[in-house]
Amino acid sequence: MIFISLLILIVAMALFSEQNMRYNRISAIILFYAGALSLNALYIQSIGSGIGIYGGLFQITVISQFFDLFIYLIGAIILLSWPLIINKNIINNNKNAPLKYIIKNYKITSNYVTEYSLIVLFSTFGASLLISSADLVSMYLSIELQSFGIYILASIYRDSESATSAGLKYFLLGGLSSCIILLGAGLIYTFTGLTKFESIYSLISVSESINIHSIILGFLLIIIGFLFKIAAAPLHNWAPDVYDDSPTIVTIWLTIMPKISIIILLLELNTQLNLDLILENNIFNIIKYLLLISSLLSLLLGTIVGLAQIKIKRLLAYSTISHIGFILLALAISTEQSIESLIFYIIQYTITNLNSFLIIIALSYIFYNTIINNIKKNATPKKKNENKIITFSDINYISEFKGQFSINPLLSLSLSICLFSMAGIPPLIGFFSKQFVLLSAIQNGYYFMALIAILVSVISASYYLKIIRVIHTELNENIEKNLINNNLKSNISTNIKNLNENLNFNYEPLLTNIHSFIISTLTLIILLFVLNPSIILSSIRILSISIFYY
Repeated sequence: MIFISLLILIVAMALFSEQNMRYNRISAIILFYAGALSLNALYIQSIGSGIGIYGGLFQITVISQFFDLFIYLIGAIILLSWPLIINKNIINNNKNAPLKYIIKNYKITSNYVTEYSLIVLFSTFGASLLISSADLVSMYLSIELQSFGIYILASIYRDSESATSAGLKYFLLGGLSSCIILLGAGLIYTFTGLTKFESIYSLISVSESINIHSIILGFLLIIIGFLFKIAAAPLHNWAPDVYDDSPTIVTIWLTIMPKISIIILLLELNTQLNLDLILENNIFNIIKYLLLISSLLSLLLGTIVGLAQIKIKRLLAYSTISHIGFILLALAISTEQSIESLIFYIIQYTITNLNSFLIIIALSYIFYNTIINNIKKNATPKKKNENKIITFSDINYISEFKGQFSINPLLSLSLSICLFSMAGIPPLIGFFSKQFVLLSAIQNGYYFMALIAILVSVISASYYLKIIRVIHTELNENIEKNLINNNLKSNISTNIKNLNENLNFNYEPLLTNIHSFIISTLTLIILLFVLNPSIILSSIRILSISIFYY
C-alpha cells in the first residue's frame, strides 16, 4: 500500500507543481488508510503464531500488525503537524511609504513539504518492514531503508548549517552501527548457512557440533548495533547533538519512530529465538546481561548528565535515554508481565514525547509571532534600501520558556502535564508505565535494578520541574524589548540587506486547528488515562498473551 502510494506520489511530483498539491495531507491520508488495513488484518482468525510472506522474509503476527497500526497513526499525526505558512508576498512600490521590517523564513518553508512527506513515507515503510522481519536479509534491508530516510530528514533543511551538521554526524555514526549489524549477520550466516530466524533456532536446538560461541557473538553484535541506533548508553553520545541541531519538526521523528520499530524487533528476536530455553546454555544469558548493563547505564547517564543541560532538546534527548533504560529493563526480564509493561511503556512514551515536541513547536510559533507584532508596533521609518530580515528559529534554550504561561496558559499547562508524566507523577499515564516496569522487576528478583530505577526517577523529576518553574515564572516586562535590541540573539538571527523599500511580512507560521486538536487530544489521554485504563491495558494484555502462547 505505502510502496504503491510512493510510486504514485513520485509520478505526481513530475507532473504537477508543488503549489497544486498538499503532499503532507495526502501522505497523512495514505498512512491513515494503511493503518486501517493493518487494523482489519488483526481480525484474521488464522494469523496465530504468524503468517510468513515473501518466502519467509517477513512474518505477519498480531503484535507486528498492532505496531504497524501504531506507527502509521503516529506518522500521520506528525505529518499533520506541519506548520501552516502564510505567504503574504505583498510588495508596495510606493516610494513615499514608510519602510517596514521583512520576515524571511529559512527553516520552515513550503519548499520542504514535498521532500519531508515523501521521506517520512519511506522511513515509515522501512519501520513497518523491520517490525515484520523474520530473516537476517530482510532485517538489514529494512533497517537501512528506515535509516537512510532518517539521515535525509536530519539534513533536509539545507539552509541551516546546524541541520546539515546533524545529518552528516547521524549518517557517519549510523553507518558505523549498520556495519556492526551486518558483521553480526555475516557471522551467523558463516557458521549456520541460514538467514531465517526460525531455522537458526531449530538448528541450534538440535545440533551439538555447531559453534555456539560464534553464533552468540553474531547476535551480540546485532543487538549492539541496534542499541547504537536507539541511543542506549554507552552508545548514546551522538543523540543529544543530532537532536539539538535538527529542527524540532524533524526531532519529533528521530526521537520516536526508529525506537519503536527497533525495540519491537528486539522483542520479537527474543521471543522467536527463545534465548532463555536454547540448549539450556547459560551462555545465552550474556545477551540478557548486555541488556541489563545498557539499561543501568542509560538510567544513570540519562538522568545525571541531563541535570546539567540548558537546551530543551538536549535535555529531552537525555530524558529519552533514561526512558530507554526502563524499556531495556523490561526487555531483559522477558516474562509475560515484563513484556506487557514494555508494550505499555512504548505507547505512553510515544504519546508523551510526541505531545511535548508538538507543544514546543506551537510555542515557537506563538513566540515568533509575538516578536513580529512587537516589531510592527515599534517600526519606524528608516533610510532607503535598509531593511531588517528576521529569520524564524525554534525554541532552543530552556530560558526561552520564561513567562510562556502569561502568553498562552493552555499550551503551558499542557506542556507541564507532559513533563509531570515523564517524571512519573501520579495519576498521569507516565506513573503507571514506570510502576508496571518496576513491579515486574521486583517480582522477578531484580531488586538492584528496581532500586536504581526508583532513584533516577526521583532525581530526573528535578529537571522536569525546572522547566515547569521557568514556564510559570512571571514574564520580565523588558524581555521582548531586549530581544529586539540585541538582534534577537537567542531566538532569531538578523541581517541587514539592500532590498526594495516596501516588503511586508512575507512568511508567517500559524498554529493550525489540526495541530491544536492533536495537542488537546494527546493531553487528555495523558491526563484522563486513570479514569478508564481498561481499553489500553486489555489490548496490551492480549498482545503479551499472543507472544507467549502461540
